[in-house]
Amino acid sequence: QVQVVESGGGLVQPGGSLRLSCAASGAILAVNDMGWYRQAAGKERELVASITSAAFTNYADSVKGRFTISRDNAKKTVFLQMNSLKPEDTAVYYCNANIKSYPTSTTMDYWGKGTQVTVSS
Repeated sequence: QVQVVESGGGLVQPGGSLRLSCAASGAILAVNDMGWYRQAAGKERELVASITSAAFTNYADSVKGRFTISRDNAKKTVFLQMNSLKPEDTAVYYCNANIKSYPTSTTMDYWGKGTQVTVSS
């Protein structure tokens, strides 16, 4: 079964940094676009950053200049480097990956179960 698993969340002080990782595994033929979403308590889930298979990136305005998304295609992994963290970055961060799987050769989005990021003094 295809799955994506996040890691790297935790508690960090304002101004600090964290790096999130998300690895896709299973019956994978291709990993297309990947992205990071977050959902703060009481709020809707929002796109934080995305990256295409050609490495084109897109960021939410709130994280531009602070977060960097990247990917390692050989490892089927996407990263989110988060610098200059603010309390408002506190949320559960979810990995999303558009994946073509076998034996059906169909493509769909897969979601990780999330990793908590808490920015607090």
